[in-house]
Amino acid sequence: MRTAISSRSEALRTDRLLPDDEADDVESFNIDLGWIFAILRRNLLLIAAVVVAALVLGLVVTMLMTPRYTAASSVQVEQQADRVLGTEDVQPVASIQETARFLQTQTDLLTSRAMADRVARRLNLYRDTDFLEAMDASPADPVAGATPADVQRQRRNAVLGQIAENLSVRLPNNSRIIEIAFTSPASDVAAGVANAFAEEFITSNLSRRYNSSAYAREFLSQQLAEAKQRLEQSERKLNSYARQANLIDTGAPNAEGNGGTSVTTSSLVQLNQAANQARAQRILAEEKWRSASTAPALSIPEVVSNSAVQQLLARRAEISARLSDERARHLEGHPNVQQLAAQRDDITRELDTLSSGIRRSIRDAYESARRQEEALQAQVRDFSAARLAEQDRSVEYRILQREADTNRSLYDGLLQRFREVSAAAGVSTNNISIVDAAEPPANPSSPRLMLNLALALLVGLAAAGLAVFIREQFDDSVRLPDDLPVKLGVTPLGVTPNLKDVSPAEALADPRSSLTEAYSALRIALQYSTSQGLPQTLLVTSSQAGEGKSTTSYAIAVGMAKVGLRVLLVDVDLRRPIMHRLFGMANESGLTSLLTGQSEVEAQIRHTNVDGLDFLSSGPISPNPTDLLGTGRLAEAVAAMRQGYDLIVFDGPPVLGLADAPILAGLLDATMLVVEANRKRHGAGKNSLRRLRAVHANILGALLTKFDPGKAGLNANYGYYAEYYQYGSRAGNDAG
Repeated sequence: MRTAISSRSEALRTDRLLPDDEADDVESFNIDLGWIFAILRRNLLLIAAVVVAALVLGLVVTMLMTPRYTAASSVQVEQQADRVLGTEDVQPVASIQETARFLQTQTDLLTSRAMADRVARRLNLYRDTDFLEAMDASPADPVAGATPADVQRQRRNAVLGQIAENLSVRLPNNSRIIEIAFTSPASDVAAGVANAFAEEFITSNLSRRYNSSAYAREFLSQQLAEAKQRLEQSERKLNSYARQANLIDTGAPNAEGNGGTSVTTSSLVQLNQAANQARAQRILAEEKWRSASTAPALSIPEVVSNSAVQQLLARRAEISARLSDERARHLEGHPNVQQLAAQRDDITRELDTLSSGIRRSIRDAYESARRQEEALQAQVRDFSAARLAEQDRSVEYRILQREADTNRSLYDGLLQRFREVSAAAGVSTNNISIVDAAEPPANPSSPRLMLNLALALLVGLAAAGLAVFIREQFDDSVRLPDDLPVKLGVTPLGVTPNLKDVSPAEALADPRSSLTEAYSALRIALQYSTSQGLPQTLLVTSSQAGEGKSTTSYAIAVGMAKVGLRVLLVDVDLRRPIMHRLFGMANESGLTSLLTGQSEVEAQIRHTNVDGLDFLSSGPISPNPTDLLGTGRLAEAVAAMRQGYDLIVFDGPPVLGLADAPILAGLLDATMLVVEANRKRHGAGKNSLRRLRAVHANILGALLTKFDPGKAGLNANYGYYAEYYQYGSRAGNDAG
């Protein structure tokens, strides 16, 4: 039989099969779309109201806005103007890498305050009283005692502020065409200001180029005269020092790129090269000698490659072979053996003598290379000293020569640039041109109704989401079984549907009704609620009256009796007892009779029409129920009841406002809380659980009653709940 639990509860039980850390990871990354949909569904009216209000507000604001027109002109900007002489640009041309920076600079020039001032003067906007009115703006009233200059300055700032506020300059990517747009309530004003910006941009660019060229000519003329005088003085100083120091330039540049190369310098270079070669040869000879001095003679390459050594080795190998043959046939004292051994020894001595000679030749080569290196190093030191002396005499000469060369280069460059600037002075070129002139627009650019409505929709959705979030945060009603562990911290034991057009007693009488199936699932959940199985004494209570605890107690007792258990149902609600009505019995005596000592347990227990189920009513209503339950007779009565029954179900009073339920919960084996779905609780559930835990009650979990998927924000046929509730009906129909 399937139990009425939610998909999230199933996921929680699945996580228990995993390690704790993995289960936490699965839960933390789980997005329950059904839960989100349920929240949206039950708050649909709130969301719709907020969104509609935002759309209406956006529409009203749009209708109240003043229409504004935007006119745009465009100009093309090149990095350099067309050249006539080839030397028109006084300022250096930006490189390809500087293109973006160059174009951004032009854009900044267009939006500068100086450009706005040129446009205002061109259109006479400072004195035009209609401009600010056309822009729906006016300067602030002048303060008392303000001078005409102050008033004029205030008006000037107002005009420039309106121009800057309504000007838009856009440079598309990978383009040299700049779009200049101006927005105004008057279409002709928008077009006039946009065209004025384009024209003034070109005019100001030409003016900057002309002023730069005139300044450059004047500056170059002054610098050229000063450079010529410095060049003459430096060349006279150079020639005078050369005569005094007897220094003659041979014309060939030295290693430093200046002056001439002397004989001493040339000899020193050649000696350095020879010394380096001698050092390399000495190192090679030294390595050979070190290897030959310690290695065996026959492992030295020069010995092994010697032809005489090779011949002797071959002869010795031949005689050794013959000696081996003779020794195999004769004794060691045989003449042939002795003769061959003597020949082999002679060859060995010759090899040693020859190897020693080769080794001495290697040593002699090393000594010769070392002496040659030392001789060349001595010559290098002598020539180095001579070269240093020569350098001391050339220091001042080189200083004067560099000064003269620098002055000559500066003079030549200034002279060339002066000629270019003078030639280009009369040529007017511009790198900016108008592509499109602005025309008065026929249609306003703002307000844009669809855009404003779209923005209003986004704002409305965001506000609706915030409202739903706040509402859900402050709503502590339990809507789904999933809410029980989240909002109350208890385990969901089951869920019962909300009945329509039928009473709970009628629904429980039908074995295939959704209510019966739900309580059957609860019975199974209770049997596995503890490690010892079904508790013997069970208190069924709720936070408030009317949540279905009495129906639940009755259903549990009847269901357990039908599966063969001996069950006793006790009505311990001494203030508003109703359980006797479900059995059609009188309530003249009962539990209160036991607690007051007027009767024994066996005398008050009554049999019902359900096999295995007995009933103990509450008895007459007592004026002090709490005092009765607090006596020791209740514990004695419970102990007596335990002797004859497998399960004793206590239909208890509500928890809030009464001390009865906590007294019973502390005495009995287990407690189950009944929670009505969708009831505004205002903290009642948490307070009830807090009171029960204060007496160390064993709380098995909670049953969610009167569950309605529609009120919870779920589809009427949503998920497992509806499938479960309709299971019995479908089975009956199929069977029929």
